[in-house]
Amino acid sequence: MGEDARLRAAVELAQAMAVAHTSREVAYAAAAGARDALGGAFAAVSVWERERGRLRVLANAGTLADGEARHPADESYPVHDFPEITGFPHGEPVGDDGTPRAWVESAAGGAAEDTGTAGGTEGGPAGAPYAGGGRAEMLRRRGRACCVVAPIVLHGRAWGELYVARNTDEPVFRRDDADFAAVLAAIIAAGIAQNERLEEVRRLAFTDPLTGLANRRAVDARLEEAMALHRSEAAVVSLAVCDINGLKRVNDEYGHAAGDRLLERFGSVLSLCGAMLPGALAARLGGDEFCLLAVGLPADEVVRAADELCRRAGRLEWGEGVACGVASTGDPIGPVRSARRLFRLADAAQYQAKAARAEKPVVAGREGPRDPVVRLADTPARPGGERPGGERRRFRGSAPR
Repeated sequence: MGEDARLRAAVELAQAMAVAHTSREVAYAAAAGARDALGGAFAAVSVWERERGRLRVLANAGTLADGEARHPADESYPVHDFPEITGFPHGEPVGDDGTPRAWVESAAGGAAEDTGTAGGTEGGPAGAPYAGGGRAEMLRRRGRACCVVAPIVLHGRAWGELYVARNTDEPVFRRDDADFAAVLAAIIAAGIAQNERLEEVRRLAFTDPLTGLANRRAVDARLEEAMALHRSEAAVVSLAVCDINGLKRVNDEYGHAAGDRLLERFGSVLSLCGAMLPGALAARLGGDEFCLLAVGLPADEVVRAADELCRRAGRLEWGEGVACGVASTGDPIGPVRSARRLFRLADAAQYQAKAARAEKPVVAGREGPRDPVVRLADTPARPGGERPGGERRRFRGSAPR
C-alpha cells in the first residue's frame, strides 16, 4: 500500500471512530478500520483489565474463526500469556519519538522476517520481551499466518492493544506494516479518548449530581421511548413518583447539609428498590421528588417495589417517609397515548398519598370505574392552568392524553 493510500486509510479510520456513538461502536470501528488499512483478514481491539489481569476483546472484525464474535460476551485471555503489553509505555521497545512500537509475529513462532521487533530474534531491540509462543499457537489454531500487534496507550498508560492478522495465502507483515500499525494505534487511542470525554459529557447531562441517579432529562427521554414502545407493541409502562416527607423541616432544623444527606440516603434506597425491577430507571426529578420508570414488567411488580420503597424510606433518620403514587398502563386507567398523561396520573396518585399521609403507595385505577386518582388527573385545568388539588409539576410538552 502506497503512502497516499495509507494516509487515506488513516483518515477513514479516524472519521469512522468519530461518528460512532457508543463505546461498542467505537471499538468495532477501530478494528474494522485497522483491518482495512493494513490489508488484514481479521482484526481485534482488546482492553487490558488490570484488576482481572486479562486482555478482554471488545470487538472483532473481518473473517471470524470458530469461537469468535463481532462483539464477544467475554472473550478474554490472561495477560501473562501475552505479557508484552505490561512493558508499555515504560519498557522497550519504543520508537525515536518515544511512542511504543508495534511488532509482527508468525504462526511459525517468533518474529516474522524483517520486522526487527520480536524478542529472541536477530535484529530485535535489546531487552525486547517477546517470545511469541502464545500468539503463534493462536494463529495456527485459527488458520492464520501472521499478525501485527500494536499497544494502545491512553493517558500515558497501556490501555489495550490492536491486533491484525493475515491468512496463510497472504503476504507476511513486514517492518513498515508494524510501523503503520503503531500509527493506527495512536489514532485509535485518540478516538477512544474523545469517546470517553463525550460519554462523560453525556453522563453529566443525564445524571443528578447529588444522588448519582438519573435526572429529569433522562426520564423524559426514556419515557418517550417507552411510550413509543407501548403504542407500537403494547408494552406495559409503569411510573412510580414519590417525594420525601419532611425535607423542609430537616433543612430548617438541621441545615441543608443534613437535607442533602437525607436526599442522598433516599436516593440509595430508591436505587436498591429499583434493582427489584430489571431495566428500571431510578431518577431524581428535582427537589424532593423522585421516580422509578419500568418498561415491560407487570404492574403488580412495580407496586411491590414501590411498597418496599415506602417501607424502607420510613426507617430513614430525620425523614418522615415518602408519599408515593404509581400509574401503569397495565392497570385500568384508560388509554395512555402520551408520556404527559402517565406522568399526570402518577402525580395525582402521589398527591392522594400525600393528602392521606399513606404509608403505602397509592395506585391509579385500582378503586373501580370512578377511581379518584384517575378523575383528579383527568379533570380539566381551570383558567390559568391549575387543576383541583394543584398540579405541582410542570409536564413537558402538550401531547394529547
